[in-house]
Amino acid sequence: MSEATAERYDAIVVGSGQGGGPLSTALAKAGMRTAIIERVHVGGTCINEGCTPTKTMVASARAAYLARRASEYGVHVGNVTVEMTEVRARKQQVVDDFRTGSQRRIERTDGVDLLMGTARFVGDHELEVELLDGSPRRLSADRIFINVGARPADPPVPGLSDLHPLNSTTIMELAEVPNHLLVLGGGYVGLEFGQMFRRFGSEVTIVQRGSQLLGREDGDIADEVKKLLEEDGIEILLETEAVRAERGPQGEAKLTVRGPAGERVLTGTHVLAAAGRTPNTDDLNLSATGLEMDRHGFLPTNERLETQVPGIYALGDVKGGPAFTHISYDDFRIIRTNLIEGGQATIADRPVPYTVFIDPQLGRVGMSESEARAAGRNVKVAKMPMSYVARAIEVGETRGVMKVVVDAATEEILGCAILGIEGGELMSMLQIAMMGKVKFSALREAIFAHPTLAESFNNLFGSFES
Repeated sequence: MSEATAERYDAIVVGSGQGGGPLSTALAKAGMRTAIIERVHVGGTCINEGCTPTKTMVASARAAYLARRASEYGVHVGNVTVEMTEVRARKQQVVDDFRTGSQRRIERTDGVDLLMGTARFVGDHELEVELLDGSPRRLSADRIFINVGARPADPPVPGLSDLHPLNSTTIMELAEVPNHLLVLGGGYVGLEFGQMFRRFGSEVTIVQRGSQLLGREDGDIADEVKKLLEEDGIEILLETEAVRAERGPQGEAKLTVRGPAGERVLTGTHVLAAAGRTPNTDDLNLSATGLEMDRHGFLPTNERLETQVPGIYALGDVKGGPAFTHISYDDFRIIRTNLIEGGQATIADRPVPYTVFIDPQLGRVGMSESEARAAGRNVKVAKMPMSYVARAIEVGETRGVMKVVVDAATEEILGCAILGIEGGELMSMLQIAMMGKVKFSALREAIFAHPTLAESFNNLFGSFES
């Protein structure tokens, strides 16, 4: 097919994740004829394999956890069992509803063509698309937006592939509760699934190469997370690396790990590989363009999300950096602001809030204590256990700790880590205060309704370490 036969668009979006989907409709509404290409399913990782299904299953796991604790509240129930096929069906119904809604919004927008197929570059501004029926389409546009996301990485452990390890997608399709789940990785994915399946009834062992869980957190917060997961009955091995894997004589998974005490063999029924993600750039045929990937396969951009090829942008996980849905959506807003509204938005200095959906949640925003001190800030740190919070005591959810970092001179709130009941919501309240440059003393003296979790800020901001 010659270049002359390429179908001309004003814009092409490759990938329909949380950045690409809304971008395609915004461009079309601004008068640009737009094509959006999706290889598997509309909505990207978040709706299909990430946030939506995992948090739906986390809710099922919490229901099992509360049912087992019911006698603590004077409520007595029978034996608690978990039917994974029913958990999976509930999860899939929510996913299908979200996915259908996202696809419908695209299909109902005039000026957008949704093409289901695989795209590959044949030039800087030209793509060939193999549609699901096998037929080819060739498209060109001056503006191309790459939103192809990332997928679970395969740990380089000899013999691991023979065990057919689960990843963050396939583990959600299990029809049974594993007897013993071995988790490789102590990050967000490993901890969320580890606790989830412990609550479903599995024995769980988490293997973490680093000296702490959740490597970007302050050590004291990571220690608190470790403590509560161990309270749940999860075995956690720090500074431990899987060195080889094999299938045992009864079909069991055997992992040889090396840690501070030397080598030992872990035996389990299932293995979850939860140690990183790799970008979906390998099928894009980037060699046909001037685009250059970094050594991990990500597409670097400038602060306006422009790649080194004029007219080509990258947004979402594929560009590297924080891999969160809300960051991908903000990438869309930056591009919309600049290209449609004539603004000058950038990714510089934007906040990166996030919540780790273990239970209790860990909500984080702004600077950690270690980051603030490394930056030379004169800081004050306040910490308070959730067991000091009246509302947490009343509902029987006293695990965790609240921590906030403030500038000693200006009283500016620099960041927080809230590990506790509704930690993500409490973190978001402090993020709003940070956005409004509210001094910590204002929250210390504020009148909040009693008894709410919010009133804990009165005491938190009055408990600075000397």
